Amino acid sequence: MIYVTFPDGAQRQFAPGTTGLDVAKSISPSLAKRTVAMALDGVLTDLADPITRDAKIDFVNREDPRALELIRHDCAHVLAEAVQALYPGTQVTIGPVIDNGFYYDFFRAEPFTPEDFAAIEKKMREIIAKDQAFVREVWTRDQAIAHFEKAGEAFKVELVQTIPADQDLKIYKQGDWLDLCRGPHMTSTGKIGSAFKLMKVAGAYWRGDSTKPMLSRIYATAFAKQDELDAYLKQLEEAERRDHRRLAREMDLFHFQEEGPGTVFWHAKGWTLFQTLISYMRRRQQQAGYIEVNTPQVLDRALWETSGHWQTYRENMFITQTEDERVFALKPMNCPGHVQIFKNGLKSYRDLPLKIAEFGTVHRYEPSGALHGIMRVRAFTQDDAHIFCTEEQIMDEAMKINDLIMSIYEDFGFTDIVLKLSTRPEKRVGSDDVWDKAEAALMRVLEKVAEGGVRTGVNPGEGAFYGPKLEYTLRDAIGREWQCGTTQVDFNLPTRFGAFYIAPDSEKTVPVMIHRAMFGSLERFTGILIEHHAGHFPLWLSPQQITICTITQEADEYAMEIIAEARKRGLRIEADLRNEKINYKVREHSLAKIPVLLCIGRKEAADKSVSIRRLGSQAQTSMSLDEALTALAAEAVAPDLKLN
Repeated sequence: MIYVTFPDGAQRQFAPGTTGLDVAKSISPSLAKRTVAMALDGVLTDLADPITRDAKIDFVNREDPRALELIRHDCAHVLAEAVQALYPGTQVTIGPVIDNGFYYDFFRAEPFTPEDFAAIEKKMREIIAKDQAFVREVWTRDQAIAHFEKAGEAFKVELVQTIPADQDLKIYKQGDWLDLCRGPHMTSTGKIGSAFKLMKVAGAYWRGDSTKPMLSRIYATAFAKQDELDAYLKQLEEAERRDHRRLAREMDLFHFQEEGPGTVFWHAKGWTLFQTLISYMRRRQQQAGYIEVNTPQVLDRALWETSGHWQTYRENMFITQTEDERVFALKPMNCPGHVQIFKNGLKSYRDLPLKIAEFGTVHRYEPSGALHGIMRVRAFTQDDAHIFCTEEQIMDEAMKINDLIMSIYEDFGFTDIVLKLSTRPEKRVGSDDVWDKAEAALMRVLEKVAEGGVRTGVNPGEGAFYGPKLEYTLRDAIGREWQCGTTQVDFNLPTRFGAFYIAPDSEKTVPVMIHRAMFGSLERFTGILIEHHAGHFPLWLSPQQITICTITQEADEYAMEIIAEARKRGLRIEADLRNEKINYKVREHSLAKIPVLLCIGRKEAADKSVSIRRLGSQAQTSMSLDEALTALAAEAVAPDLKLN
């Protein structure tokens, strides 16, 4: 007999080979009916799987968060069946679950279009309504090849041929249709429900190789409940309205073009916004004891070999060779340069912690298909810093970084933060002992932060190749999450470069190097801010804070007086003196997200007043010029400069 332990700690005995469904039925028929899968010792598996050993069991129903991936996985199988039923001759390839949904790749002479979606969704609903059981079978490799060859599924044959000959394969059936799949699945197609939607279609090369056939990829999503799907679709609609690329055109911030793929052409207003972020961060770093440096863009291959980037990151680097056959790389990271600055001159333990910061532009090769506005680019600026310290100082410095990051995010309107520890990846440098020390230090920080009420978690295997890291993820105005700040403890790079300081015992000692970024990529953070605020920035952050709209040419001279006075007070202001109707001017500047419009005519010029209209409001307020500029100048002070 085997012992099965339930979540409440109770145990029951069953014969070996008893299925999860049998266990559920033994408790109550209603439990068996509403259960779609089970977790054995924490691993999600089919409810029909036999239990062969003592194990902890947890039954999973459709409303369980763990079931969402199963719903989407099952829905992908139903999508593939529907497509092949409607379009005979179409070959299926793969259909994985991804963030917020799933996709399935098909090979078909005529690519799918969104116009096909209605018919496919209708057929999917018919399949789901049949409530056919998902049945798992184990086939030999030869059996699977024979089946898929007979069915004309060349891509499935290729997939099977890559699997070792001594391994059996899992095949999942739903009625007469089947697919090669690792599983698990829910009990039947009916458990998928009706809260699904096909989203878009795109081209994708087989196995991501441009030399292989082009496939037709259908993206879709599914949820346990209709209201969850509706909320997701509404979020997408709102995200489209806030898309930073569209807003950048309306606000005249930046653009991209083919001659510089993945690099930003900043316009004057966009560059003002970008520099406002840098100025803010520079002040915060100076107050926290950082010194600012600048390191070369192009460095010899030998430096990247020493750092380990050449061996572990070369495919992401831009490399060039000069006529004298020296090989150089555009820097993908700032850290090796900062080690060189630390090494320049003898350092004592009294100099630690030494905090070196740089607004360093880095270049990383991203596949063209991955580029996305300023959220994913090939050249970007990091608010990068490296703290050289002793092992005893790690905890204190990491907590100071944490407090600074949290304060900065709050200044920009982000208060919902999640902090996660990413541990050692499979591809890494350094000994396990070194990694053990680094991970233990950051785990203590994570635990301390959690005590303060911050949500925390662990990402196994997601650390950098040279050290573990803490990752700060913030939630924006419409509920999306963005990973921005990082803190990484590195025992490896200083050792590889031979960096040292003189300890109290006069011995040469290798420092610990803490990598730290708070915005992360300034380009990406700018994009996040644009979408978070929907272009409607707080006054201190807005690249153009005020536009003067004249009603008559008789007010032009007064407009120039206002500009001169406003600029003395540090306000970013321009005038629109065009011979256009005032309503036309207001609409145009509202579309450009100018936060404050000062409307002036003959009357305002005569009594030195202004009529103020705020972005998003139809109301107008009349004030004296001095009163208005005094109030606006106070409002435009950056949060870190305001007196408490």
